[in-house]
Formats: sequence, C-alpha cells, structure tokens
Amino acid sequence: MRELRKPSTAHCSLRDYVSYLLGEPLRGSCRRLGEMIEITHDRVNRFLWRENYTSEDLFNEIRGKIELERGILSVDDTVIDKPYSTQQGIIDYYWSGKHKRVILGINLITLYYTDPSGVSVPVSFRIYKKEAEKSKHDYFREMITEVKAGGIKAESVTGDSWYASIDNLKFIREEGLGFRFGIERHRKISLEIGSAQPVQRVEIPAEGLNCYLPKFGEFKVYQQQFKEEPRYYIMYLPKIEKLRGLKREEFERVHDTHWGIEQYHRVLKPVCNLEGFQVRTERAIRNHIFSALCGYVQLSLTKARGEIANCYEISRTLFLEVIAKFIRENSERFELVNSHS
Repeated sequence: MRELRKPSTAHCSLRDYVSYLLGEPLRGSCRRLGEMIEITHDRVNRFLWRENYTSEDLFNEIRGKIELERGILSVDDTVIDKPYSTQQGIIDYYWSGKHKRVILGINLITLYYTDPSGVSVPVSFRIYKKEAEKSKHDYFREMITEVKAGGIKAESVTGDSWYASIDNLKFIREEGLGFRFGIERHRKISLEIGSAQPVQRVEIPAEGLNCYLPKFGEFKVYQQQFKEEPRYYIMYLPKIEKLRGLKREEFERVHDTHWGIEQYHRVLKPVCNLEGFQVRTERAIRNHIFSALCGYVQLSLTKARGEIANCYEISRTLFLEVIAKFIRENSERFELVNSHS
C-alpha cells in the first residue's frame, strides 16, 4: 500500500471494511458497519470518501505472495448491477451476460493471474467510464503493460472473443507472450495464405489445426463442444516450432485455467459483497470495489495455505454456532399450534 505522509487517525480502516464485506450476510451499509464496530456511520463514510485506492495498490497487496513468473493472465469483465441508481459517471447502461440484456450498472474489467502453483488472484482492474473516451481494449492493454512493469512475467494471456481483436493479438505478440482466445464462428481463418473462410466451415481435428489469421499470421485453432454447439479458440506461442507441435493437452491446460476468472466473478459478488454498497460518490464506489477485490485476494491466499477448502467456506460456516445456540436456547420456548414433540 502507498506510504502515508503521517499516521492515519481513521476510525475505520481497510482491514475493518474488507473484514466486514466478507462477514456481512445481508446488503451492507456504512450505518450497519458503524454499529458493529461502535463508531458513527459518518466515520465509515469518511474512509470511503478519503481514500483513493488504485490498481497499483491492488498489485501491492499480492506482491511477494505469489510466483510472478510462468503464470497465465486472464482478462474478463462483469457488470455490477445497480438497477435503482441513476445514469451518471461510472454508472451507465451495459450489456449483461447474466441478464441477456442491457442493464444499469458498473462495468468492472479485471486482469486475473494464475501462478504455476495454481494460486489465482486479480492483479489489475479498471472501471469503465465512457467520459474517459477509452475502449475496453485500451484498458486491457494498459493493464498488461502495468503488471509487466510490476514484475509479472507470464507465459500467455487468455480471454473471450470480445478481446480477440487484431490490435490486441498483435500487441500481445509484440510483448513476447502467447495467447488463447475464443473467436466467433464467423471469424475468418486461412488454411493457406491468400484464401480465407469462416472457422465454422473448416473441419478441425481434435489435435487442433495450424492455419493463418488474416492480418496476423500463423496460429492454431481448436474446437470444443459446448452443449449443442461448438466453440472455437485460437492459440499462439512466440516460438513457431512449439506452436506447430502444440498438443491438445496444453490447450486443455490453458483453457481450464481461464475458467478461474469465471469462478472469480461468482465469488466476488455474493461472498465479497461487490454489489452490496449504498454509497453514491464515484470515489466511494471505487474504494468499495477495491475493498471487495482485496477480500477476494484474502480468500484466495487463505485457500492456498490450506486453511479453507474453498472461497465459500467462511461465509457458509460463519453463523453456524450462532444459529445452533439460537436453536438450543429457543426450541423449547416456542409454542407451535400443532406441536408433535
């Protein structure tokens, strides 16, 4: 975390707020946290208004706790539902894969890293803002540059078809990285230079097919059956000899690693209370989102140490003893209309 010019006199700290997000079973609020740690809700609000946490601070949270070399970077974004808010600043209308329609919310873009030992954490993030006049592709390339400067030496980058633009693929190649991206079924590929056809019209063997992507060059395409329809993926390695000899097992390894970012989103919202905030200013919202990401980092590192079996364990077991005590103390007191005890 950044160095402070003088000791903080805050009555609510990042540790307090992150712990609250992980422990709160309901929709959180500054008033509720204030009641729990016996301070006024204004002091909790002041913490969210005062700080200005950034993606760099998130990286500092994981520095020294994961292996920075030979891992896999994954990019994806999610929409934080805010149906009762008004359109302003970072709150706008975005397409939601969950709802299959455009909704009002906040678009969070995450660069997620899985190290060689399997520990996975978010290492960089951006909150999309239309007034910034940047695309999600711009943010993606910024984050790759940022984490490389921070010391991450990944072997490859993964993402869905949204991020598989020619500019992004060329950028990754120039950075000396491999990649695995999904592509749409109508994306054109070439079996030989000079001709192109939609990937869905090409017969792709289980071991993958070496071919060319117009305006990019040589790569390898794979097909995966998903429910009733096939999905297509392209892979690239900086060393062409290794690319041409790439085995299905390596594709499966990288493909399975990418699904970690899908699980991350499923944990981030209900367990880390990502959507559970009642603040309105942009800075307070950004600091809340940062705190939720820190909560996920703590869960992931705790799991890596073997202290919990999965990221849901803490929230599932948090109130077991309280509920058991309630049952023991009240089961004999309740008078039920048709009791058969």
